[in-house]
Amino acid sequence: MHRAPTFCLVLSAALLVTLLAGSWIMAPQRVRADDPAAGAKVVPVETNMHEFMEYVFQPTFRRLKPAMDPSHASEPAWKTIKSDSLILAETSNLLLLHTPPKDPGKWSETSAAVRDAASQLYKSARQRDFAASRKTYEQMLTSCNACHKQFAGGRHILAP
Repeated sequence: MHRAPTFCLVLSAALLVTLLAGSWIMAPQRVRADDPAAGAKVVPVETNMHEFMEYVFQPTFRRLKPAMDPSHASEPAWKTIKSDSLILAETSNLLLLHTPPKDPGKWSETSAAVRDAASQLYKSARQRDFAASRKTYEQMLTSCNACHKQFAGGRHILAP
């Protein structure tokens, strides 16, 4: 008589363990760039910052800038804003691989500020909120320019 409840309890426990194990195995695993178990080391491909900026950031910014003009608000403009802001946000993470020996804390701070503003721009663009997009676009440029003033002697200042 006690066999049926015991069997149900054991069966339920086995099912729960199977479901939990399956969800853990199937869950996407995040690989950190600095994780030695990941098997790969993150290294910059281009070590010259001018080259890196010219071929990664500059073309992206040049596409984004005209899309931020309110008279161009359209489906293609929103796609450009979303795409280029996401590219700028993610590539700002790469700036952290290029930390200069002089004032690395300021470099990391401004790189993170650019990333955060570009990320907010992407989120605003997903909502098609032009006022918020424009505001975060200008914040991003302020952060870019702070870095250019600090590390490029004030050259390459970006205008909205």
